[in-house]
Amino acid sequence: MKMSFAQTMLQAAVQEAERLNLKVCISIVDMAAWPMAFLRMDGTPLGSIDVSQKKARTAVLFQMDSADFAKIAHPDGQAYSLENTNGGLTSFGGGIVLKSADGTVIGGIGVSGASSEDDVAIARVAANALTS
Repeated sequence: MKMSFAQTMLQAAVQEAERLNLKVCISIVDMAAWPMAFLRMDGTPLGSIDVSQKKARTAVLFQMDSADFAKIAHPDGQAYSLENTNGGLTSFGGGIVLKSADGTVIGGIGVSGASSEDDVAIARVAANALTS
């Protein structure tokens, strides 16, 4: 993923968060789960930093959105406690896997600081900025 793509996604996420009057952290990682970009909006709780990073890592490492990961990582799921692997993952919404036009995984974005539903919505707006 190019740095310019990450910057475009950050900008789109911030604009959507501001439109919704929310404060969030946004983490973007490349296809190897290495950090590409990060932003913490003023006033976002500090705990959201780590959560946004784990959401992005979860999405790219398992090539699925973190909300979908939750379906297998819950106590009755097929892979309970899987979130304890890979240096720590997370199993709630806000992490979106990023794919190129041909479906190749190119990275992940994680948003944290609002409700899971709002985090997902902000992350989707940012991910859609890749195809705009």
